[in-house]
Amino acid sequence: MQTQIFETALGLFGIGWTDSGIARVHLPGLEHWELAQRLAAGGAVPSLPTREVEAIMERIEAYAEGQKVDFSDVALDLTGAPDFHRRAYACLTQIGWGEATTYGVVARQLGNVNLSRAVGQAMGTNPIPLLIPCHRVLASNGQAGGFSAPGGAETKQRMLALKGSGPGAPNGQLTFGF
Repeated sequence: MQTQIFETALGLFGIGWTDSGIARVHLPGLEHWELAQRLAAGGAVPSLPTREVEAIMERIEAYAEGQKVDFSDVALDLTGAPDFHRRAYACLTQIGWGEATTYGVVARQLGNVNLSRAVGQAMGTNPIPLLIPCHRVLASNGQAGGFSAPGGAETKQRMLALKGSGPGAPNGQLTFGF
C-alpha cells in the first residue's frame, strides 16, 4: 500500500491506496508522526499520489471546507475485510450527504435486525472512514453512539453537524471544526 499525509481545513488526513483503490483513510486528530506510524503499519510506504488519488484528496479537502461531497463512486480496496463487513460498508456508501440511519436499519438491510451489534463491530473496524460513512450511523435512540476515530463520539457528532444531519444539528450547519 502507498500512503500520503495531507493538510486540510480540519487538520491532517492520511490516505492509503493500492492498484485496486483506496484502502485506508485516517481522520484528523493525530500528530504527523502518529499518523505516519499508523499509515506505515503492514509495510505501507509514503508515495506521491496518482492523479486519481490526488483527485480524491482534493474531494476530501473540499469536504473539510464544508462543501457537499459524494464519495460513493470511489474505488475501494477492502482486501482482508470479512464478507459481512463488506456488505455493511456497501449499505453505508448509499447514505447520502445530510442523511443518517441507525445500526438497526442497516442490520435489516443485511437481513436481520439482530445483526445490529455486528453492524456496530463492522463500523468500529472501518478502514476507510469518511469514504465509507460510518459516522452517518446512529444508535436507535438517535444518539451518536461510539466512534473509533480520534475524538470518539464527539468527532462523529461534529461530522454529522457539519452536514446538518446529526442529533440537534440545524440544516446547513457548517460552523463546526469537523
